[in-house]
Amino acid sequence: MTTPETEQTDAFGFAPAFAVDEPVAHTIPFVFNTGHSGSVYRPAFLAASRLDALTLRRSEDAHVDRLFGFTVGLGAPLLRANFPRAFLDVNREPYELDPRMFEGRLPPFANTRSMRVAGGLGTVPRVVADGQEIYAGRLPVAEATARIDGLYKPYHRTLRGLIQRTAKMHGHCLLIDCHSMPSSSLGRDEAKADMVLGDRYGTACAPGLIEAFEAQLRGRGFRVVRNKPYAGGFITEHYGEPNLGRHALQIEINRALYMNEASLAMSAGFSALAEALRAVVSAVAATADLTPRRMAAE
Repeated sequence: MTTPETEQTDAFGFAPAFAVDEPVAHTIPFVFNTGHSGSVYRPAFLAASRLDALTLRRSEDAHVDRLFGFTVGLGAPLLRANFPRAFLDVNREPYELDPRMFEGRLPPFANTRSMRVAGGLGTVPRVVADGQEIYAGRLPVAEATARIDGLYKPYHRTLRGLIQRTAKMHGHCLLIDCHSMPSSSLGRDEAKADMVLGDRYGTACAPGLIEAFEAQLRGRGFRVVRNKPYAGGFITEHYGEPNLGRHALQIEINRALYMNEASLAMSAGFSALAEALRAVVSAVAATADLTPRRMAAE
């Protein structure tokens, strides 16, 4: 259920900016996050963009929040964004900003030199996923800081709180960061992958967890690869602390499995995929060992 206390209002008119769908009882030590599935495009954002709404949606992990809607019934909360990734990307550092986008001086602590900034995909993105520029002109620096203060920081406070609550309740926690990938983004080696599991090359969760998910997915006929081309972003890296019993795993799902990638409409495969994911999560939750252990030194 989604209660008023878990719907976060904001000054940008997303109403709400994001929400937590809570289970009746939090019975499994998992937290699910869909920070790129937001699909509310406010008129002011559309007016400031040089792109139409469908093109802006190319950066969106369309329908992923619905794919993982089953998690609440299994006994785990689901945090989902309503604001779109093209407006603000919560899977980045808080101030990963491109100075070419803004009028005025960025804060001195801003990370302006990351690879993600260079590619136009910082905290406030410069381009959509296919490389098209979002804005016709520069934005005021105050616009970037307002989005970070009004959306990014409350979102991460909520995510952090869910993880802390889960760890306190169960003694440990697994955060599943849920995404989708365009089929065209896969290289030659991964061209037939249905899922990419990312654990930051073994640092964000215990090995048994990614092994359990991979085994369950493969057992249901899915083609799975690890960490290539997606090893997990800021959220997986930042919240994965397996030595403390707090694990993080990113899952990327090939969009061709459940949607028309041109129109973004859900396809006939959606229901079967959602049911398969439900079975996978249920099986892992029943068997996974999330107790803290010291990771082997490199």
